[in-house]
Amino acid sequence: MKNTSLKTYSSVTEITLPSLAMYTENTLAKNLWNRSGLSPRDRSLITLAVVISRNHSVEQANHIHLALDNGVKPAEISEIISHLAFYAGWGNATAAAQSVQQVFEERGIIISELPGSDIVPLPINPHAEDQRAQHVSSNFEAVSQGVVQFTTDAVFNDLWLRPDLAPRDRSLVTVCALVANGQVAQITFHLNKAMDNGLTQPQAGEALTQLAFYAGWPNVFSALPVFKQVFESR
Repeated sequence: MKNTSLKTYSSVTEITLPSLAMYTENTLAKNLWNRSGLSPRDRSLITLAVVISRNHSVEQANHIHLALDNGVKPAEISEIISHLAFYAGWGNATAAAQSVQQVFEERGIIISELPGSDIVPLPINPHAEDQRAQHVSSNFEAVSQGVVQFTTDAVFNDLWLRPDLAPRDRSLVTVCALVANGQVAQITFHLNKAMDNGLTQPQAGEALTQLAFYAGWPNVFSALPVFKQVFESR
């Protein structure tokens, strides 16, 4: 695995924070990022979800470079940011877009070639979508018709059907953003969806290990009981 970006960050922090540099080098670069439970690409997807959804702007360019080194395609990075605009807020996504622009320009990646509106959407599962829509509508239509409508039209009948980020990876990014932002109530639905989309239980468990370092132990320990319940229910 190429972990040049992590080492670069370690050397920078060593100037003022030698203890942080030590942990970055020994615990993250030499240990966490080399664990066998997830591919380096998956670890980059997870970490990008955290640094984007929590607006960790200092680390964004660093991890965009690392993600590209680990095999995440430019189009996939673009889709992750667009996806997280819905799940972590527009401001966090637009802030991340600036970091992406900087990195892509450094690497000669042509932004105009990234996917926009001219796509062929993935096929929808009509039964699953009908169940989801009916559940949301019956519970919340009287509370906020706009939320219900956009959830169907913009999120599940549009965003989730964009083809340049695989459903399994889209789900992984979503779950990780929810954990990172402490949105425990939303994890059950999206973790089940992630596993339906191909994320395995060992991969989901190891994702929590990666998240512990980048989203913090408290957020992960808040999510652990929910993950446990989902695993047991399946």
